[in-house]
Amino acid sequence: MKNHLKFVALASLTAFALWIGIGTQAVSAKASPAAAAGFGPCYDQRNMAEALEHLHQARAALDRAEHNKGGWRDNAIRATDNAIHETEHGCAVANR
Repeated sequence: MKNHLKFVALASLTAFALWIGIGTQAVSAKASPAAAAGFGPCYDQRNMAEALEHLHQARAALDRAEHNKGGWRDNAIRATDNAIHETEHGCAVANR
């Protein structure tokens, strides 16, 4: 049962992150801030930089969410924070 809940949480977070990403792309076709700034901590890794940017946008949206929804919001925030950390770590390893 516990693994099922992890899968549901991960699937929900992934769907939410994709929804944020698609909405952002539909609103603006201009270059992302990460691209304009030389990809930030990801240097020449455009896809990683864009993923990191979308994760930060998802984290901000979760912060704005009104209710905890039975603990799912807190779990999604923790998972998003972990995804941000792991993406930054991946960029750092690739930048060596």
